[in-house]
Amino acid sequence: MSQFQLDGFDLDTFVRDTLAEDLGEGLPGGGHDVTSESVIPTDARFSGVMDNRDAIIVAGLPIAEAFFRALEPDMEIELLVDDGDAVEPGTDLMRLSGNARAMLTAERSALNTVQHLSGIATMVREYVRTMGNPDCTLLDTRKTIPGLRHLEKYAVRMGGGSNHRMGLWDAAMIKDNHVLVAGNVGEAVRRAVAAGVQEIICEVDRIDQIEPALNAGATRLLLDNMEPDRLREAVALVAGRVPTEASGGINLDTIKAKAATGVNYVSVGRLTQSAPAADIGLDFTPL
Repeated sequence: MSQFQLDGFDLDTFVRDTLAEDLGEGLPGGGHDVTSESVIPTDARFSGVMDNRDAIIVAGLPIAEAFFRALEPDMEIELLVDDGDAVEPGTDLMRLSGNARAMLTAERSALNTVQHLSGIATMVREYVRTMGNPDCTLLDTRKTIPGLRHLEKYAVRMGGGSNHRMGLWDAAMIKDNHVLVAGNVGEAVRRAVAAGVQEIICEVDRIDQIEPALNAGATRLLLDNMEPDRLREAVALVAGRVPTEASGGINLDTIKAKAATGVNYVSVGRLTQSAPAADIGLDFTPL
C-alpha cells in the first residue's frame, strides 16, 4: 500500500467520513450499499481498470487506493502511474481485483476524488505552460471547497504550481476591508507588525499605496487588478525590496502578459475554484 501523507490532513478520517456520507451512516435505513447488497453475491469478485479519456495530469491515485482498502484491506491494487504524471487518453492508471461489493461501494468516492484532483492538476499545468515564464511562480488561493483545501493544494503542486498561504494562520493578508477598519494601508501593516506577525502580505490597488505599505513593514505586495503597464510601474517602484504578486483578472488570455511584467508571483483563484473534473472511468470484469 502506498504511504500518502500531507501535513494537516488525516487520510483515514477523510476516507471514513466520505464513505459514511455515501452510505448514509446515522440516517434511518442508512449504513449500507443497498444496491450492491441486493444484487451482488457476498463472495463475488471483480477485477477493474481505472483509465482516463482525455490527456490529463494525474492526481489523487493514492487516495483512491485508500478508499478501496478501507473496505477490503487485502484488495490487490497496482498504481500504474504516479501523481504528477502527464498521461495520454486511454492510459491505464490503476488495476485492482478483489471483493465486488467492496469495489462497487468505494468506486464513486474514489473516482470523484481522482477526477476532481486531476482536473485541478491539469488546469494548473495549462496555466504554467501558457505563462511560459520560469522567473514567475503560479500560486493558488484560499478559494477551495471546504474540507478539501489540503487535497486541492496538493493537486496544484502536482500540476506544477505552488501554494499561497494554507489558511488564515500562516501569514497576514491585509485586504481592503482590513484597511477600511484600520484607516489606511500603512496603519493596517503597522498593526500586524506590532502583533509580531512575520509574514505580512499587503494588497494594494493603487500606486500611491506602495510606499506606505513598504515603509510600515509589509513583506510582500499583492498588486490587485492592475493591467500590465501599471504592474510594470509598480514593480519598478518596489525595486526588489519585497516580492510582488499579481492577482485579479488573471486567466489564460492574460497570464502571459501579466507574468512578463517582472512580478515574482501570479495567483489564480480559478485553479481550485473552477477546474472541471477530469474524465476518468473505472471498468469492472467479473472473476
